[in-house]
Amino acid sequence: MGDVESGNQGIREIKKGFADKARNNKDMDTSVRIKLEEWEKEYLSPYATLSINSKGRLKDEEQCDIRPVFQRDRDRILHSKSFRRLKDKTQVFLTPEGDHYRTRLTHTLEVSQNARTIAKALQMNEDLVEAIALGHDLGHTPFGHAGERALNEVSSVDFEHNKQSLRLVDVLEKDGQGLNLTMEVRDGILNHQTSGNPFTLEGKIVRISDKIAYMHHDMDDAIRGGILKEEDVPEDIRKVAGYTTGQRLDTFIHDVVVNSMNKPEICMSEPVDKALKDLRQFMFDSVYTNPIVKGEEKKAEELIITLYEHYLKNIDDIPSEMKLMLDRGEDKERVVCDYISSMTDRYAIALYEELFIPKSWPVTKY
Repeated sequence: MGDVESGNQGIREIKKGFADKARNNKDMDTSVRIKLEEWEKEYLSPYATLSINSKGRLKDEEQCDIRPVFQRDRDRILHSKSFRRLKDKTQVFLTPEGDHYRTRLTHTLEVSQNARTIAKALQMNEDLVEAIALGHDLGHTPFGHAGERALNEVSSVDFEHNKQSLRLVDVLEKDGQGLNLTMEVRDGILNHQTSGNPFTLEGKIVRISDKIAYMHHDMDDAIRGGILKEEDVPEDIRKVAGYTTGQRLDTFIHDVVVNSMNKPEICMSEPVDKALKDLRQFMFDSVYTNPIVKGEEKKAEELIITLYEHYLKNIDDIPSEMKLMLDRGEDKERVVCDYISSMTDRYAIALYEELFIPKSWPVTKY
């Protein structure tokens, strides 16, 4: 018996032992999952999304005996290759030299923490918000939105990172099998942007938590990088939301909780909502379009375009797992976009150097 089959047999025996113990123990007369689902019914808000009421998955599968469906989705995302790659993808500052600037991974974790704080206070489904939050940015390209713009400029594919995040979990992960997530998590990932409208309140929590997170940490990074000073923030915003990044984060989260309590909606008070929108506009004017911050982005865009054009002409050079998509009849441009967008900043730069930067001829004789 091979190692893999031996491992599978071991798992089956453990599960059987667990089931036998549950049947013979009056304190374990139901599975752990069922007990957790019952707890959700008793404890969560009437507006929360219960695991037992999920709309299901793209493909039916046997339930886990210890995890409700949204917890299971959260675990699948956390263990995915796409999630690990976020550690080396740009948030705002492209390949910063300092250790404390955010990456796409740390942004994702901060979104998750904001969303879980709000969800717990409102007695919403914390597993669902965490799964959506951890998966919402999986489809981001190297170099952040600069890479996204480059792919849209050079290809006929309508490339958007939220749609790519959904494509990753549906199609590309696990060597083309996908993660087979629930409809609620898939919807939250797809609709996390401002223009989106998730059908669960948990999805709406992640959508607003995303804005709060990047407003907070992008300003913190901009202050650390000398792009902004705290005093540059307009006084009318500071009077409402607070005089430090920490105070503003606290204000925004508390305001969402207070104004959404016992309501079938996720909302903010009018003055705090206006302060958040004004702060977002201030950040666009002062940071997101700042020539110092964005000075290297043109180079990043040209790098992405060059790689895209190379692989479009040399499609056989893409990895074997990407070729599976071609075998399934996927469009060549689509598959090249999949490959480029999956790269980390560091990998894209190394690949560009390998393909296009000439190497010195080794000296064998002097």
